[in-house]
Amino acid sequence: MIRLLVGLGNPGPEYEGTRHNAGFWFIDELARELKASLLPERSYFGLVARVNRPIADVDGPIWLLKPMTFMNLSGKSVAALARFFKIEPGEILVVHDELDLMPGQIKMKLGGSHAGHNGLKDIHAQLGSADYWRLRLGIGHPGVKAEVVDYVLRKPLKEQREAIDKGIEQSLTALPLLLAGEMERAMMKVHAKPPRPKPPRPEVVPAGKPTPDPELR
Repeated sequence: MIRLLVGLGNPGPEYEGTRHNAGFWFIDELARELKASLLPERSYFGLVARVNRPIADVDGPIWLLKPMTFMNLSGKSVAALARFFKIEPGEILVVHDELDLMPGQIKMKLGGSHAGHNGLKDIHAQLGSADYWRLRLGIGHPGVKAEVVDYVLRKPLKEQREAIDKGIEQSLTALPLLLAGEMERAMMKVHAKPPRPKPPRPEVVPAGKPTPDPELR
C-alpha cells in the first residue's frame, strides 16, 4: 500500500505556477482534502505532513512530501524520509509533470525509466531503485526539444491549467484504493475517461416564429 506521497516541483514564488510544479499542485490539493498542514522539516529537506487517522480502512501514518531541494535533488528529500520511516520503494507514489501527455491526461505506473526527468533521475539514484509508483500529470510538449526547459518553467495557459487541475481532481478519487493497496483498481480509476457531455438539445422554434438568419446576427 502507499505510505508516502511525493509531489515534485521547485520551491519559491517564481516557480509556483509553472508547469514543472504540477506535482506540488497535486500535494497541495491532497493536503486540503485530508485537512493536513504541510510544515518545514529540515531532517527531510522539504514540507511534510503526517496524517494519523484511518483512511480507506487503513490505520497508521500517511506521509505527504514536497521536496524543497529544487527538482534536481528531489531524491535527497525522498530518500531521507523513506529511510527513516522504513518505507519501501513500492510504498511510494511520486507525482510529477509529464511532457509526453497532453494537459489533463494522467497515467499511473510502477517502475520504469526516468525518461530524462531530473527529479525522477535523482530519486532513482538516492533510493537505489526504480521500483516506486509514479503518477504522471500531462503538461503537453512544446514540440521542439530545445524549448523544453523554458516550456516547463513557464506557466500554462489558462485552459491548460484548468485541464491539469481536472486531472488532479480525477486522480484523487483513487486515493482510498491507493492507500488500501488495491493498486490495479486504483489504476483503473485513474485511467478512466470522464463521461462525454450530453449534446445540447436543439432549439425549439415556436410555430409561426421566423428562424433568425445567422448572417444577420
